[in-house]
Amino acid sequence: KDLANALLKRGVTVDPLADWSKVGLKISESPVPLGATPEYLGGHYMIQSAASMCPVMALDPQPGERNLDASAAPGGKTSYMAQMMRNEGSIIANDISKTRQLATVANLARLGVRNTVASLIDGRLLATKWKNHFDRVLLDTPCSGLGVASRDPSVKVQRTMPDVKRTVRLQKELILAAIDSLNPKGKGGGIMVYSTCSVSVLENEEVVNYALKKRHVKLVDTGLDFGKPGFTRYQDRRFHPSLSLTRRFYPHVHNMDGFFVSKLRKYANGPKKASGDDEEEEAVEAEEEKEKVAVQKGKKAAGKGGKKGDAGKSD
Repeated sequence: KDLANALLKRGVTVDPLADWSKVGLKISESPVPLGATPEYLGGHYMIQSAASMCPVMALDPQPGERNLDASAAPGGKTSYMAQMMRNEGSIIANDISKTRQLATVANLARLGVRNTVASLIDGRLLATKWKNHFDRVLLDTPCSGLGVASRDPSVKVQRTMPDVKRTVRLQKELILAAIDSLNPKGKGGGIMVYSTCSVSVLENEEVVNYALKKRHVKLVDTGLDFGKPGFTRYQDRRFHPSLSLTRRFYPHVHNMDGFFVSKLRKYANGPKKASGDDEEEEAVEAEEEKEKVAVQKGKKAAGKGGKKGDAGKSD
């Protein structure tokens, strides 16, 4: 509120971002450069797209955890992670680009982030340094950027299918490395978020489906109560049914950049073997299905008891 009032006094048109965000502000017009106001220089806000907040909200990092932002530059999502963690615990903000990491360091210093260390490592090598280490991992992976075409039409002519296919190969390597750096028994419960600013099925559902086959992970609900479900089938492609738990955001529907957000939970270390591991995954899913059935039966029993005049109180 104080920030909004300060910007209003400078003639900036400010509104709450949306019902789903308690901290975001939407800027419609500004007579002053938003990257040069005293409030900006004093570290009171970070400029980023509304969609960029969604992956961090899905990750839900907590104070005291050891977390990783695997593709961090220029630091917008990292700073939001630090805010949610109340500057407690630790974050590794990694990126392969030294130039972009300079911006990350500058932004984090300006914003007063104290629990973060910047690193310069090829994301495909993360697990060689931090194997099974982090409580939560955010991988907002390099992508084609097709989701921002509504505000940058040049993307549509600058990207070719060979470009997208090369990007997909990189994304598949990055997601496996990020999973391998995650500790399934950590404080965060082995949670990882994979996201892109693309609406391409190849870069989104295809990559996550690949990870489900190669590693001991499963998709869980993102916790985002808006957006469209991810595809479980597209043209001749068929994906795991749990891909419906992922979330897609479209410019013409949600009034923000095109985006994809998925949330995975790692339940064991190492790669899946060529045989036998599918049975393990099915066993995990079957056990969880039994728990759901037990809960449902319990609810039905409570309902029947209520009809007979019971108080309906549960433990």
